[in-house]
Amino acid sequence: MLLRVLIDCCRSRRDLALENLVLRHQLEVILRRKPKPRLHNGDRILWVWMRWLWPEGWTRQLRIVQPETVIGWHSRGWRLYWRWRSRSRLGRPRLSQEVRELIAGMSRDNPLWGSERIRGELLKLAIVVSNRSIRRYRWRGPRRERSQSWRTFLRNQIKGIWAADLFVVQTIGFKSLYVFFFISHERRELIHFNVTASPTAAWIWRQMIEAIAWGRQPRHLIHDRDNAYGGDFGSKLASIGIEDIKTPYRAPLANSVAERAVRTLRQECFDHVIVLNERHLVALLTEFLRYYNRDRPHRTLDLKRRYRANQRRMASLLLERFSADFITRTGGRLDRCTFAALQVIQPKTPGRSKVCSGSRGMTLDMPDPRCSDHRYGGQVGGVPDAVSSHS
Repeated sequence: MLLRVLIDCCRSRRDLALENLVLRHQLEVILRRKPKPRLHNGDRILWVWMRWLWPEGWTRQLRIVQPETVIGWHSRGWRLYWRWRSRSRLGRPRLSQEVRELIAGMSRDNPLWGSERIRGELLKLAIVVSNRSIRRYRWRGPRRERSQSWRTFLRNQIKGIWAADLFVVQTIGFKSLYVFFFISHERRELIHFNVTASPTAAWIWRQMIEAIAWGRQPRHLIHDRDNAYGGDFGSKLASIGIEDIKTPYRAPLANSVAERAVRTLRQECFDHVIVLNERHLVALLTEFLRYYNRDRPHRTLDLKRRYRANQRRMASLLLERFSADFITRTGGRLDRCTFAALQVIQPKTPGRSKVCSGSRGMTLDMPDPRCSDHRYGGQVGGVPDAVSSHS
């Protein structure tokens, strides 16, 4: 301490004044609490100036930043200065109002003329104008009224929108199988799916009927322009009160919800297994879609599950707590499938009910107690007595 006092006595009054200045300034910066000390442009300018004014001692008294930071401030200020000095005060002269009106009138009266043709006509009048200027001042036509955007439509009608899509899965024997499904936009819930080796318009329409068979029907159905839907698919949808919405050409993002579901199915399921045949594919899809609808979180839903509490309870009753033993018998011209034993595992309640299940398609929704007698239903329908007692 005594040695420090002796050294300060030998220093010049100028060094002591500069040291006092920089220390007081750093103390003032530290006392700023908004919520933490911040440096302003004036502080940076002060330290750049101090580096030039006091080159031998400014680094010893610097505490709030590193000396390399001050050097960087000086380099940045130097670049800004020369950028300001090098700015161009000249430029291409603006076109007069008469020439602008002439360009607009020529493009309005001759809508088939391009910029190069208008430039050639102006050269005949000894008016030299670039193509860029012509494109800027040419007539654009009346502005169209802005319609509702696609994003706004999806957000406003999300509760009544379903999406449909068809994708291909290859088997171990190089056979192509087609998976068709419906997904709800509101809860990202897969409503119905089925598998076939040759999708036709009649088969796809049958899946639509099976998906809405129990009274759950969308207001809008979004799908691509695949020829498998058939030419009359839109009119059929209109007859049952559903608006048919086809995506634009080469615009897969217009059906992004269905496309993202296909990507999820591939990344989380089919990229890790080899499909043996159609029966194996149906079993894989059934098991994965149980997880997809019941337990898998989704970022669009704030990482929540797709099923609400009551839906999860009913889905658990239908998809997990049943043990089914199929017995097929011949009844006349058509085969009829019945459940020989359909009972709840927990709690175990005796009960038996007739159900139709001839097709491998599956609707992942609460079925209706009614059941028809056709063979190729594609709908897991029929609610046993045990389920009725729980509902």
